[in-house]
Amino acid sequence: MTQDVQFSAEANPFAAAEQACATLGTLTDALFDERTSRHPAASLSALRPAEHPAAEALFGLPLAPNGPVHSAVDRLGTVITAGTARPGTGARVADRVTAALQARYGGGAVRGAIADRGTTSAALFQLPVTGEFADPKLRPPFAPALAALAAGQHTRHPVELATGAGAEVRLVVPPGFHPLTSPGGPAGVCARTVPAPAGGADGVAPATAAAAEELTGHLAEVAEELFGGTGPAPRRDFAVISATLADLVHDAGAVYAGVCALDVDGRASDAALVVSLARHPLPITALATELATVRRHAEVWTVLLPAGPAAVLVEGRTVPVPGPLSADGQRRWVVTSAVEAFVPLPDGATVLCVQLSTAQPEDWELYTQAFAELLKSVQFGWDGEAAGAVPVAVPLTTAATPVEKTPEQPEEVPVNLHGTPEDVPPADVRPSSSVAEAAVAEAAVAEAAVDAEPEAGAPRKGTPVMVPPPDFNPFAPESLPSAPGTDPATPAADPFGTVTADKPDPFGTMLAAQGPAVPPPPSTPPVVPAPAASTEDAPRKGTPVMVPPPDFNPFAPESLPSTPGTDPEEEAATDSGPETSPFG
Repeated sequence: MTQDVQFSAEANPFAAAEQACATLGTLTDALFDERTSRHPAASLSALRPAEHPAAEALFGLPLAPNGPVHSAVDRLGTVITAGTARPGTGARVADRVTAALQARYGGGAVRGAIADRGTTSAALFQLPVTGEFADPKLRPPFAPALAALAAGQHTRHPVELATGAGAEVRLVVPPGFHPLTSPGGPAGVCARTVPAPAGGADGVAPATAAAAEELTGHLAEVAEELFGGTGPAPRRDFAVISATLADLVHDAGAVYAGVCALDVDGRASDAALVVSLARHPLPITALATELATVRRHAEVWTVLLPAGPAAVLVEGRTVPVPGPLSADGQRRWVVTSAVEAFVPLPDGATVLCVQLSTAQPEDWELYTQAFAELLKSVQFGWDGEAAGAVPVAVPLTTAATPVEKTPEQPEEVPVNLHGTPEDVPPADVRPSSSVAEAAVAEAAVAEAAVDAEPEAGAPRKGTPVMVPPPDFNPFAPESLPSAPGTDPATPAADPFGTVTADKPDPFGTMLAAQGPAVPPPPSTPPVVPAPAASTEDAPRKGTPVMVPPPDFNPFAPESLPSTPGTDPEEEAATDSGPETSPFG
């Protein structure tokens, strides 16, 4: 099976978030078993966010501003907030959190991997994984809860934010999900309540150390919730492997990543949820058309949410489970059902991407109902300023060091340029210079080119012409050709009074005076008569021919050639009978 290009970061700005969702699905399939603590299935639909007093005013909740944070609200769920103004410092915390968790659980080898010199990374578990498109016959149906979103409904305006706050989004996640991202987000996003180590002895910034310490405690708490009835080994494995994915999830633009473990009528059911922000400037109709064109095996609908229009995609994906994570050590494949929603933010360049996947198709309607309620809870805030240019997408890498441009590399040129090309003036342009100076300079150059004489013996090119004097008036009487039969030597009457003794006719073409002349209107040029035919015998070109008269009949008897040796006059005198046909 070949990998589809739609899942590559170069062709799809949402590919990194889709990779994170596929990786979480692999994690739940490999590590969750019958000993995992699970919520009842009713937890996804027990709470009605629309009935909560704070459901219509999520921006009134006391959450950290301008950052991907999440906080549990009683009888509502987990409120997620994410903004574009403060993306964080991008500091790497995975190695620090992994080492802290291993020390917390007493060390030892994590499931399926041998510690390499005391370090543990996602590559040791063959993570992350990339999903591939499944057979179209395995595509899940477009559930009724998702189809109901296409019905017309009222939309709410974005909440007005302070200038410089950018665009912000808030939504509610059902309580059945366990977040694997830190409540305070990555380093540098919001003020930390966890105190940083005093002095920063190891050279780490205080904000980074505080974020790593907060994530360490959070993952340990989630592991206790999921594997509270087991020994320390499953808790250690889940916490450590989740910590190795912290940087990958952050690089994917994910503001929330969580897993769900449910008990549906005594049967285990798992799901993964990822909420991310990506830069994509296309409007929603163009985005839906692009998705339907690229992903021909998927079903794409355009729906209307309370936050605005959105595109919803449903498809089947095939996700690998690496050998180090599987129970038998063999690599295998799992077919998952995925739903993905794309909601443009009001800044015009950012798109909210929410996706959910599950390997239990029999629970598809259960998860899509919760997914539809999640989309209905989306609310936007905006400061009214449009976003800047969309940056060039960078492929997702597993390296800990971000990609930097060296001075030797040329500047990246964006493709698909739109607009009208403009001429860029030279560096020495003087926009305040006089137009007359430019005209005088051009005239001087032209005069120098005309006055330049060719070298002796050089052939001249072109046709010689007579250049009129500077005061030549083409509409003056003296410039018109003379009428036939007039003597050019005789001065003619000047109807315009423009010929004087000191300004004779330069071309000798004055018209003869024939009474008082009325000058034509200024907008109508004078009628120039045709020049007289020259009486001189000019050399004739071509072959002379005899032109027959107008009444010439080529089929008359007299026009036929006579028989050799016969006198035409004698034949005409003796012919007294009727006219005979020359064709018998």
